[in-house]
Amino acid sequence: MHQKVEILRKIMDSGLVAVVRAENPEKARKIADACLKGGVAAIEITFTVPGAADVIKELTSIYKSGEIIIGAGTVLDPETARTAILAGAQYIVSPSLNFETIKLCNRYQVPVMPGCMTIKEIVEAMEAGADVIKIFPGETLGPGFIKAVKGPLPQAPLMPTGGVSLDNVGQWIKNGCLAVGVGGNLTAGAKTGDYESITEVAQQFIAKIKEARTK
Repeated sequence: MHQKVEILRKIMDSGLVAVVRAENPEKARKIADACLKGGVAAIEITFTVPGAADVIKELTSIYKSGEIIIGAGTVLDPETARTAILAGAQYIVSPSLNFETIKLCNRYQVPVMPGCMTIKEIVEAMEAGADVIKIFPGETLGPGFIKAVKGPLPQAPLMPTGGVSLDNVGQWIKNGCLAVGVGGNLTAGAKTGDYESITEVAQQFIAKIKEARTK
C-alpha cells in the first residue's frame, strides 16, 4: 500500500494521536514507548521544543518498522515542514492554515493536517489538498462545532486538538471526528516520570473511541 495511504489508515483505525512536548530525545522515547503500549497510532513531536528535528530523527530510527508513526507538530511554514520531513517525520501538523506548507507536503506525498477554526478555512484547506483538518483550538470550539460543520460539510475529515479529555472524547467521535489529538491530558505522567499512567490513559482513550464508533 502507498505509504501516505497506510499512515492515514493507521491514524484513523486507532483514532488517537499523542501530542508530545518533550525537552529531550530520551524523554520523548519513554513517552513514545508508553503510548505504543497503550495503542496510540501516532506521536506528534512539536516544533516548540528545542531540537525537535533531532528528537524526530532519533524516534524514527528506533521505530523504523512503523510500529508507531512519528510526525511533526507546530509546523508554521514550508521551511520547517521540509526540515521535519528530512529528519524523518511521516506527517505534518500545523496550528494554522498555510498553503505553501500544504503544497510542499503534497509534493513529497507526506500527509498534512493544517489547523482551522472556521468553515471558510476548512473549505480552503480541503481545496488546497489537506489530508486531515486539525480543528484548533479544540477547547474553544468544543464537540458541538464538529456537529455544526458536518451539516454542510459531511465530507470534511476532522481531528480536534486541545480540549479532548476522557470525559468528552466519545462526543467528539460521535459528532464526526475521524481521530483526536491529545496532549497534556494523555502525557501528564511524564512530568513525574510516571510513564505507566500514560499507557493506562491511552488504553482508556482507545476504549472510549471504539465505544463511540460502535454506538
